[in-house]
Amino acid sequence: MTASPLLTAFLPLALGIIMLGLGLSLTLADFARVVKYPKPVVIGLACQILLLPLVCFLIANGFGLESALAVGLMLLAASPGGTTANLFSHLAHGDVALNITLTAVNSLIAILTMPLLVNLSLGWFMASDQAIPLQFGKVMQVFAIVLLPVALGMLIRRFAPGFAGRMEKPMKLVAALFLAFTIVLALTKDWQTVAEYAPVVGLA
Repeated sequence: MTASPLLTAFLPLALGIIMLGLGLSLTLADFARVVKYPKPVVIGLACQILLLPLVCFLIANGFGLESALAVGLMLLAASPGGTTANLFSHLAHGDVALNITLTAVNSLIAILTMPLLVNLSLGWFMASDQAIPLQFGKVMQVFAIVLLPVALGMLIRRFAPGFAGRMEKPMKLVAALFLAFTIVLALTKDWQTVAEYAPVVGLA
Protein backbone atom coordinates (compact mmCIF):
# COMPACT_ATOMS: atom_id res chain seq x y z
CA MET A 1 0.00 0.00 0.00
CA THR A 2 1.39 3.39 -0.94
CA ALA A 3 1.94 6.04 1.69
CA SER A 4 -0.56 8.84 2.14
CA PRO A 5 0.01 11.92 4.33
CA LEU A 6 -3.56 11.64 5.64
CA LEU A 7 -3.27 7.92 6.38
CA THR A 8 0.23 8.32 7.84
CA ALA A 9 -0.98 11.03 10.22
CA PHE A 10 -4.36 9.48 11.03
CA LEU A 11 -3.37 5.85 11.58
CA PRO A 12 -1.10 6.29 14.66
CA LEU A 13 -3.68 8.63 16.21
CA ALA A 14 -6.51 6.16 15.58
CA LEU A 15 -4.50 3.22 16.94
CA GLY A 16 -3.47 5.23 19.99
CA ILE A 17 -7.10 6.10 20.78
CA ILE A 18 -8.12 2.47 20.32
CA MET A 19 -5.45 1.30 22.76
CA LEU A 20 -6.35 4.05 25.25
CA GLY A 21 -9.91 2.73 25.23
CA LEU A 22 -8.67 -0.80 25.86
CA GLY A 23 -6.57 0.43 28.77
CA LEU A 24 -9.70 1.80 30.46
CA SER A 25 -10.98 -1.77 30.82
CA LEU A 26 -7.75 -3.27 32.24
CA THR A 27 -6.05 -3.47 35.63
CA LEU A 28 -2.69 -4.79 36.79
CA ALA A 29 -4.50 -7.88 38.07
CA ASP A 30 -5.34 -8.81 34.47
CA PHE A 31 -1.65 -8.92 33.55
CA ALA A 32 -0.71 -10.59 36.83
CA ARG A 33 -3.10 -13.40 35.92
CA VAL A 34 -1.33 -13.82 32.57
CA VAL A 35 2.06 -14.06 34.32
CA LYS A 36 0.69 -16.50 36.90
CA TYR A 37 -0.73 -18.77 34.19
CA PRO A 38 1.82 -18.57 31.35
CA LYS A 39 0.57 -21.59 29.37
CA PRO A 40 -1.80 -19.54 27.12
CA VAL A 41 1.08 -17.12 26.35
CA VAL A 42 3.39 -19.99 25.36
CA ILE A 43 0.69 -21.60 23.19
CA GLY A 44 -0.18 -18.26 21.57
CA LEU A 45 3.46 -17.44 20.80
CA ALA A 46 4.06 -20.94 19.39
CA CYS A 47 1.06 -20.51 17.08
CA GLN A 48 2.17 -17.03 15.96
CA ILE A 49 5.89 -17.73 15.55
CA LEU A 50 5.90 -21.34 14.30
CA LEU A 51 2.49 -22.59 13.18
CA LEU A 52 1.29 -19.51 11.30
CA PRO A 53 4.42 -19.12 9.10
CA LEU A 54 4.39 -22.87 8.39
CA VAL A 55 0.74 -22.82 7.30
CA CYS A 56 1.40 -19.67 5.25
CA PHE A 57 4.37 -21.34 3.53
CA LEU A 58 2.22 -24.33 2.60
CA ILE A 59 -0.54 -22.04 1.28
CA ALA A 60 1.89 -19.95 -0.79
CA ASN A 61 3.35 -23.11 -2.35
CA GLY A 62 -0.01 -24.81 -2.75
CA PHE A 63 -1.55 -21.85 -4.57
CA GLY A 64 1.54 -21.43 -6.74
CA LEU A 65 1.69 -17.70 -6.03
CA GLU A 66 4.17 -15.63 -7.99
CA SER A 67 7.35 -14.90 -6.09
CA ALA A 68 6.64 -11.34 -4.94
CA LEU A 69 3.15 -12.24 -3.70
CA ALA A 70 4.43 -15.34 -1.88
CA VAL A 71 7.08 -13.29 -0.08
CA GLY A 72 4.46 -10.67 0.77
CA LEU A 73 2.21 -13.34 2.26
CA MET A 74 5.11 -14.67 4.32
CA LEU A 75 5.81 -11.13 5.50
CA LEU A 76 2.25 -10.90 6.82
CA ALA A 77 2.61 -14.24 8.61
CA ALA A 78 5.93 -13.18 10.15
CA SER A 79 4.53 -9.89 11.45
CA PRO A 80 3.53 -9.78 15.14
CA GLY A 81 -0.08 -9.26 16.14
CA GLY A 82 -1.04 -5.63 16.55
CA THR A 83 -3.61 -3.14 17.68
CA THR A 84 -6.50 -4.47 15.61
CA ALA A 85 -6.09 -7.95 17.14
CA ASN A 86 -6.32 -6.40 20.59
CA LEU A 87 -9.44 -4.49 19.58
CA PHE A 88 -11.14 -7.57 18.13
CA SER A 89 -10.39 -9.41 21.37
CA HIS A 90 -11.98 -6.56 23.33
CA LEU A 91 -15.07 -6.41 21.11
CA ALA A 92 -15.48 -10.19 21.41
CA HIS A 93 -15.11 -10.04 25.23
CA GLY A 94 -11.88 -12.02 25.03
CA ASP A 95 -8.78 -11.86 27.24
CA VAL A 96 -7.43 -8.44 26.24
CA ALA A 97 -4.54 -8.57 28.72
CA LEU A 98 -3.38 -11.86 27.18
CA ASN A 99 -3.66 -10.38 23.69
CA ILE A 100 -1.67 -7.27 24.61
CA THR A 101 0.95 -9.46 26.31
CA LEU A 102 1.27 -11.53 23.13
CA THR A 103 1.62 -8.34 21.07
CA ALA A 104 4.37 -6.98 23.32
CA VAL A 105 6.37 -10.21 23.64
CA ASN A 106 5.99 -11.19 19.98
CA SER A 107 7.05 -7.69 18.89
CA LEU A 108 10.31 -8.17 20.75
CA ILE A 109 10.85 -11.68 19.36
CA ALA A 110 9.99 -10.39 15.86
CA ILE A 111 13.20 -8.32 15.91
CA LEU A 112 14.91 -11.64 15.18
CA THR A 113 12.23 -13.89 13.68
CA MET A 114 10.78 -11.45 11.16
CA PRO A 115 14.02 -10.76 9.21
CA LEU A 116 14.90 -14.46 9.44
CA LEU A 117 11.56 -15.65 7.98
CA VAL A 118 11.44 -12.96 5.30
CA ASN A 119 15.04 -13.59 4.22
CA LEU A 120 14.40 -17.34 4.05
CA SER A 121 11.30 -16.57 1.96
CA LEU A 122 13.31 -14.38 -0.39
CA GLY A 123 15.83 -17.18 -0.86
CA TRP A 124 13.13 -19.85 -1.40
CA PHE A 125 10.61 -18.04 -3.58
CA MET A 126 12.82 -15.53 -5.41
CA ALA A 127 16.30 -17.09 -5.20
CA SER A 128 17.36 -13.62 -4.13
CA ASP A 129 20.51 -12.63 -2.27
CA GLN A 130 18.76 -9.52 -0.92
CA ALA A 131 18.40 -9.33 2.84
CA ILE A 132 15.99 -7.50 5.14
CA PRO A 133 17.81 -5.93 8.12
CA LEU A 134 16.57 -5.85 11.70
CA GLN A 135 13.76 -3.31 12.11
CA PHE A 136 14.33 -2.25 15.73
CA GLY A 137 12.79 1.19 15.11
CA LYS A 138 9.55 -0.35 13.85
CA VAL A 139 9.29 -2.50 16.97
CA MET A 140 9.71 0.59 19.14
CA GLN A 141 6.87 2.22 17.18
CA VAL A 142 4.63 -0.74 18.04
CA PHE A 143 5.49 -0.34 21.72
CA ALA A 144 4.79 3.39 21.60
CA ILE A 145 1.42 2.94 19.87
CA VAL A 146 0.32 -0.09 21.92
CA LEU A 147 1.79 0.04 25.40
CA LEU A 148 1.88 3.76 26.21
CA PRO A 149 -1.83 4.44 25.51
CA VAL A 150 -2.79 1.24 27.35
CA ALA A 151 -0.74 2.33 30.37
CA LEU A 152 -2.41 5.76 30.27
CA GLY A 153 -5.85 4.14 30.14
CA MET A 154 -4.99 1.91 33.09
CA LEU A 155 -3.78 4.92 35.08
CA ILE A 156 -7.08 6.68 34.40
CA ARG A 157 -8.95 3.59 35.59
CA ARG A 158 -6.75 3.40 38.69
CA PHE A 159 -7.25 7.01 39.79
CA ALA A 160 -10.67 7.76 38.28
CA PRO A 161 -12.54 4.42 38.18
CA GLY A 162 -15.96 6.08 37.88
CA PHE A 163 -14.91 8.08 34.82
CA ALA A 164 -13.23 5.01 33.29
CA GLY A 165 -16.38 2.96 33.81
CA ARG A 166 -18.56 5.60 32.16
CA MET A 167 -16.17 5.96 29.21
CA GLU A 168 -15.61 2.25 28.55
CA LYS A 169 -18.64 1.70 26.29
CA PRO A 170 -18.32 5.03 24.39
CA MET A 171 -14.61 4.35 23.83
CA LYS A 172 -15.44 0.87 22.50
CA LEU A 173 -17.78 2.48 19.96
CA VAL A 174 -15.24 5.16 19.06
CA ALA A 175 -12.53 2.51 18.64
CA ALA A 176 -14.72 0.45 16.30
CA LEU A 177 -15.54 3.58 14.25
CA PHE A 178 -11.87 4.55 14.05
CA LEU A 179 -10.98 1.05 12.87
CA ALA A 180 -13.74 1.05 10.25
CA PHE A 181 -12.74 4.51 9.00
CA THR A 182 -9.08 3.49 8.76
CA ILE A 183 -9.96 0.40 6.70
CA VAL A 184 -12.25 2.40 4.39
CA LEU A 185 -9.59 5.10 3.96
CA ALA A 186 -6.91 2.54 3.07
CA LEU A 187 -9.19 0.63 0.66
CA THR A 188 -10.36 3.82 -1.03
CA LYS A 189 -6.84 5.06 -1.58
CA ASP A 190 -5.56 1.78 -3.03
CA TRP A 191 -8.76 0.37 -4.47
CA GLN A 192 -7.22 -0.18 -7.91
CA THR A 193 -4.45 -2.31 -6.38
CA VAL A 194 -6.94 -4.26 -4.25
CA ALA A 195 -9.18 -4.93 -7.26
CA GLU A 196 -6.21 -6.04 -9.35
CA TYR A 197 -4.66 -8.44 -6.86
CA ALA A 198 -7.69 -9.72 -4.93
CA PRO A 199 -8.49 -12.40 -7.56
CA VAL A 200 -4.85 -13.49 -7.59
CA VAL A 201 -3.96 -13.62 -3.89
CA GLY A 202 -7.26 -12.96 -2.10
CA LEU A 203 -8.19 -16.57 -1.38
CA ALA A 204 -4.66 -17.44 -0.21
